[in-house]
Amino acid sequence: MRLHFWHRLTLGGDEELYGTWHLVSYTRTVVATGETTDIFGKAARGFINYGRDGRMMVLLVKDERPKPADLSKITDQERADLFKTMVAYGGTYTFDGTTITHHVDISWNQIWTGTDQLRNIKLDGRTVTLAPIRRRVP
Repeated sequence: MRLHFWHRLTLGGDEELYGTWHLVSYTRTVVATGETTDIFGKAARGFINYGRDGRMMVLLVKDERPKPADLSKITDQERADLFKTMVAYGGTYTFDGTTITHHVDISWNQIWTGTDQLRNIKLDGRTVTLAPIRRRVP
């Protein structure tokens, strides 16, 4: 999984990470084959925010999400489809210049709540790229 964000909405001077970033792409690459797919489609939307107070939030959505006609009449299938087409979580973060750890306080799937999500991070001007840290399994 690799996330590319660009264009901070708030600028942080020398503190390049702070602010809100727009999602550019959300991809997965199969290491063995090099095949890359767009996880939430070519026009996925989303934001990630890193605050000076040490808090962060993420909201990502698929490019073609279902739109129920009426929230008071939404079906269980429509709810499930909406759930499967988003990622949302928030918490605190720590950043060492090359690695960022999201300490998740709340998440859309509850599985991530209370976990640490580690990412390699690359800041390049108006672009930030996040990628999960590959761990060796013994």
